[in-house]
Amino acid sequence: MIYKFGNRTYDLSSRTFIMGILNITPDSFSDGGKYFNGIPDTDKAAADALQMIKDGADFIDIGGESTRPGSESITADEELCRIIPVIKAVSKATDIPISVDTYKSEVAEEALKEGACIVNDISGFTFDKKLPSVTAKYNASCILMHIKGTPKNMQKDPVYSDVTKEVINFLQSSVKSAFDSGINQIILDPGIGFGKSLDNNMTLIRELHKIKILGYPVLLGTSRKSFIDKIFASPSEERLEGTIASNVIGIMNGADILRVHDVKENYKAAVIADRILNRKSELKNISNEQQ
Repeated sequence: MIYKFGNRTYDLSSRTFIMGILNITPDSFSDGGKYFNGIPDTDKAAADALQMIKDGADFIDIGGESTRPGSESITADEELCRIIPVIKAVSKATDIPISVDTYKSEVAEEALKEGACIVNDISGFTFDKKLPSVTAKYNASCILMHIKGTPKNMQKDPVYSDVTKEVINFLQSSVKSAFDSGINQIILDPGIGFGKSLDNNMTLIRELHKIKILGYPVLLGTSRKSFIDKIFASPSEERLEGTIASNVIGIMNGADILRVHDVKENYKAAVIADRILNRKSELKNISNEQQ
């Protein structure tokens, strides 16, 4: 699966790739306020993006709206004020592919103009019907995620008869929207924690190989999520071990990209998992110093 992102070309089937998270929000579940307190801290965000790259990140995912369970939506203008200065700063500092985490077409368009080359849509092109055409207009790639409901209500007793089958059916529809709009590079995300019970999340991680049958790279996002707390009670900042465990199982079952907060630790775990699976893990010269 050879995908081109700006100046970078990745064979997404060759090894596990790492996507580092930059949430430019006051209220994200794990890192809210780290890069935003009324105004975006572009210097810190860009510096941390560069550190993530040194630590093994292949992508940087930048978002301006918290989509944690129960969260309220914000306006496109507010989202743009948060993320555009950061996207400009990061794209000026590196050619690592930047993903914009948004479901709004007007936000995506400005982000793509300023250096992003991937649209990461939690709704799988279902919230904003203009988003596929905007993505195609800039020859951008897309990450299509499954969600049941909206961030505000998605965790209010989600019910499935067969969670993997329903996620696959949803993603097939999302792929059709992307394909019909002329988008050439598609990545799929089962949406861990987005309208899923603990059992749903664990089933999807075990059955990622079924999603791979659709023929696209699969991204897995378990980083610091609350399903870990339901197994082993812990605040979000103490869920590294659970994140790594779920990610390694995900790699074994077909994950191609891991979306994570803790890049260095997950990169190292992915290299070991890749070697065990006889994949061509890329050994990067990362520092062992603490960030």
